[in-house]
Amino acid sequence: MTSKEDILRASRELIRQRGWSAVNIRSVAAACGVSVGSIYNYFDSKAALVGATVESVWGEIFRRPEDGAVFGDAQACIAWIYGQMEYGSRQYPGFFTLHSLGFLGEEKVRGQMRMQQTWQHIREELCAVLKRDARIRADAFTDLFTAERFADVLFSLMLSALLRQDYDPSAVLEIVRRTLY
Repeated sequence: MTSKEDILRASRELIRQRGWSAVNIRSVAAACGVSVGSIYNYFDSKAALVGATVESVWGEIFRRPEDGAVFGDAQACIAWIYGQMEYGSRQYPGFFTLHSLGFLGEEKVRGQMRMQQTWQHIREELCAVLKRDARIRADAFTDLFTAERFADVLFSLMLSALLRQDYDPSAVLEIVRRTLY
């Protein structure tokens, strides 16, 4: 017997040890010590398994912090996000830059869709944090310079950091400090 979470845990471990190419129905079944048919009870195809694994990896990397106060302070939130990006890079080498390139056909569409959903969630949460942070000057945002637009700018800087594999948020934190406080 195994569960969906056991299967996803085994898939994540295969990625850590051997990379994305190691995730397939047979290898995951072997890692779980179950038959191939047991995996098909949860996932109807390799594409479904890989897509769920991508979602699972994103969920692990950006799981809610134990200290919920992070989401009330823009600078703390940004520092946390950069820390999680670094964690994800260490746990899943190449995940941020390579995983969507490695999918084929339906796998690529599902993987990219899950990646976009995660990115949208991060942008929305970042915007919400900007609106909740009581320390931000009352006149920091305008009709042209909105919290939403600034969240998009911050998110673009985060994507750039992912590509460069530079997880030091100090320059971004300084931009936030000078712009908002």
